[in-house]
Order: sequence, then structure tokens, then C-alpha cells
Amino acid sequence: MAATQQRKAWSVVIVSTLAFTVCFMVWMMFAVIGIPIKATLDLNETQFGLLVAMPVLTGSLIRLPLGMLTDRYGGRIVFVTLMASTVVPIYLISYGTAFWHYLVTGLFVGVAGGSFTVGIAYCARWFPKRQQGTAMGIFGAGNSGAAVTKLVAPSIVIALGWQAVPQIYAAIMLGTVLLFWMFSHDDPAHKVGQGVSVRDQLAALKDPKVWKYCQYYSIVFGGYVALSLWMTKYYVAEYGFDIKSAAFLAACFSLPGGVLRAIGGWMSDKWGAHAVTWWVLWFSWICLFVLSYPQSEFTVKTVTGPQTFHLGLNVWVFTALMFGMGVAWAVGKASVFKYISDDYPHNIGVISGIVGLAGGMGGFLLPIMFGALVDLTGVRSSCFMLMYGIVWISLIWMYWTEVRGLDLMSRRRFADVLE
Repeated sequence: MAATQQRKAWSVVIVSTLAFTVCFMVWMMFAVIGIPIKATLDLNETQFGLLVAMPVLTGSLIRLPLGMLTDRYGGRIVFVTLMASTVVPIYLISYGTAFWHYLVTGLFVGVAGGSFTVGIAYCARWFPKRQQGTAMGIFGAGNSGAAVTKLVAPSIVIALGWQAVPQIYAAIMLGTVLLFWMFSHDDPAHKVGQGVSVRDQLAALKDPKVWKYCQYYSIVFGGYVALSLWMTKYYVAEYGFDIKSAAFLAACFSLPGGVLRAIGGWMSDKWGAHAVTWWVLWFSWICLFVLSYPQSEFTVKTVTGPQTFHLGLNVWVFTALMFGMGVAWAVGKASVFKYISDDYPHNIGVISGIVGLAGGMGGFLLPIMFGALVDLTGVRSSCFMLMYGIVWISLIWMYWTEVRGLDLMSRRRFADVLE
């Protein structure tokens, strides 16, 4: 890679990561401001889940068309247009007074979540295949915007009121648009050209491997988004923290889930997407098994009379498990996209759009399901029970399609050596 081209490549990655961080801050905004809104409007758990998830719906559905537009027109112009379109809706949130106001503005603000698909394809094409995992991992570290919101937004809420958060975020987004345009670059060679039709781009939907990667990503990204939206309120309800302390503890999951994605890209380049994703899923399965256990009290009849015992995770063990899972999912988000860059080097935008859409839909549906499960069962840890089942499905799918296939290949090679 020539020196000038290399400088452009790293400039693109750095400014795109910054832009994605801001977009993710905006996308996760309702995780904090949704709590005072819930109290003001007296929302139930299901309604709260819908409120925080609404931006995720738009950000998910728009990912596939954005991936196609990025392949055709280039990441720079698509990224700038996307960010600019959110500035006014972000600001208008501060004027909402009814539940439907927040749902509608949330839909428009959710466009910011589509920035991932644009940026991942935009950044990857500036690097050779051996460095694409690292480049995509660095860009993906913008997921840490979820933690930034948890660290910054509660202080704004306490000092100035929750309405100040969308007003300040709108100003930040506008500044980011200008900064991105100044330091990003365009390369016509990265575009697929007019000869590739929409039908050609969508042919990937017939590939079963794409759907498998969608399943993986619905956990490591969809689950990450859902729990990032849910954890602040979980700490408030389960452990009795105020909003600022709850958001800080929730950031222990969100921050590593974003920042360490770059390390996941490097690990995937070094050991391969399959090996990294396999161990990420197993680690997640163990953590979710422990997290699923609800706070319990049981009575044992002893010779001296009945004895009552309490069993459940204290806040420090709970936070440690969430931190570990945040690290694992950061690595997993990068390893899933390493699969994509390895298998679909000339169709990254569309494939990342499809997989990103699936992950985003997980982030939209899961908080609503979390709320519905709490309303139905009264058990707060039911959200982890649901995630545990989803991870179980992915492990079984990976075993039958990848691990078992590798075992059969190894046996055949061993048999050939013996012969």
C-alpha cells in the first residue's frame, strides 16, 4: 500500500470510528432518558422495552439498503447524508410530551444505527485482506458510544434535565458531520459499478451461511444492544441504585463490548473467525447460565426448626459476569465480520447489511421480549434465560455445520495418511 493511500486509509478508519461512536451514543440515548420518561408517563415494562427499542428498529431495517448504497456510491457520501438526516429528529425529542411522540422521533433518530453497515464496508475496502479484520475491529470499537452515553447522559440529566441530552447530542452530531467530511476520502475503485444489479446484490439471501452468520450476530450484537438498553433500568429495579450509579455500573458491560472489538479483529486475523466465535459462544453460555438464576429464598426443615436461606447474585458478582460477557461479545462481533470479509470480499456492503439487519432486529425485539417476560413472570432475570436459549441454538448450529465438518475432514486426512 502506497504511503499516500495508507495515510488516507488510516484517516478514514479514525474519523469513521469517531463518527460511529457518536452515532451509537445517539442510538442508545433512550437507555438513559427513557427512565425519567417512563416515570413521567407511568409506562409498564413492555412499553419501556418498546420505547428504548424503537430507534433500533429503524437502524436495523435500513442496514441492508444502506449496504447496497455503500457498495454502489461509496461510504463517504452515504455516511455524511445519514448523519445529517438525524440532527433535527434528535433535537425534537426534547419537545416530546406523549408516548407516541417519543416512538415517532425514535424511529427517525434510529437511522444513526445504520451507520455501522456503511462504515464497516467503507473501512474494510481501504485495506488488504490480511488487515481487514483489524480495520473492521477498530471501526467497530465505536460501539463504545453506548458506554459513553451511560457515563455522560446521567450527569446531564441530573444537572440540566433529560431534555438537555437530545439538544446537546444534536449539536455533537452536527459537528461530527463537518469533521467527517473534512478528514474522510473517496476511492472510485471501491464501488461495485453500475453493472451490478440489485438482484445480483440480493442473491446472497439464498446462501445458508449468511443466515447462520445472522444468528451469531443476533447474539453478539443484538444481545449487546438489547442489554445495553436494559441494564441501567435493571440495576435500578434489581439493586436499588440511582440512575447515575446504575448507568455507571451498566457501562461495565457496554464499554468493553465496544472498545475491545479491535482486539477481536486482531484475534480473528490470527486464529480465524471460526475458532474465536466458537469459544465466544461457549463463554457466553456459561455466563448466561449463572446470570439466569433469580434472587431466591428457600426454607429447609432442620432438627432445630425451619431455616431460611437466600440465594442470588450480589451486585459485584453480577457486574463481573456482565463485564466478562461484554468482553466476549466485543470479540465475537469482530469475529463474525471476519467470516464475512473472508467469504464475501467483493460483496461486503450487502452481506454486512443483511447480517447487521439481523443483529439490529435482535436489538429491537429482545428489549420488548425482556419487558414482556418480566410483566408475565415477575422474574427480572428472565431476560438472561431467554439469551441463554438463543446461545444454545447457535452452539448447536455451529457444531453441526462447522465443528462436525472439521472433525470429519480430520478423520479423512488421518485415514489417508494410514493408507
